[in-house]
Amino acid sequence: MQIDSIDHLVLTVRDIPTTCEFYVRVLGMQVVSFGNGRKALRFGQQKLNLHQAGAEFEPKALCPTPGATDLCLITSTPLPEVLNHLQTCAVAVEQGIVQRTGAVGAIQSVYIRDPDGNLIEIASYLDPSVIGLPLIGQTS
Repeated sequence: MQIDSIDHLVLTVRDIPTTCEFYVRVLGMQVVSFGNGRKALRFGQQKLNLHQAGAEFEPKALCPTPGATDLCLITSTPLPEVLNHLQTCAVAVEQGIVQRTGAVGAIQSVYIRDPDGNLIEIASYLDPSVIGLPLIGQTS
């Protein structure tokens, strides 16, 4: 067997509308509804399904807990622009800009927290071509 990609992850949250507002306003995600009124946050070809703490959809993680997730999200937006946007949105920056290692190469990252305290790493690859993106300023 070979795993090719992640389709979705689940975030257990205290308040779904508050989470949706934050991820749309700050991170540019799109709220989608599915199933019996369930909510998810779509970005690219992935999504974050949302579970209301105490009323999680079955099956679920053994110990679903708001604020227990660390996510790394890749952006093509230059990180100085990301920092300006976060400041405009009045979102505190935990750390940034710092060098890290992503799944396929070196990245630079900025860290923030969502309303539940989940750690959100917003990162860009130093060489975006490793994930199929052109270098900033280059066209194909």
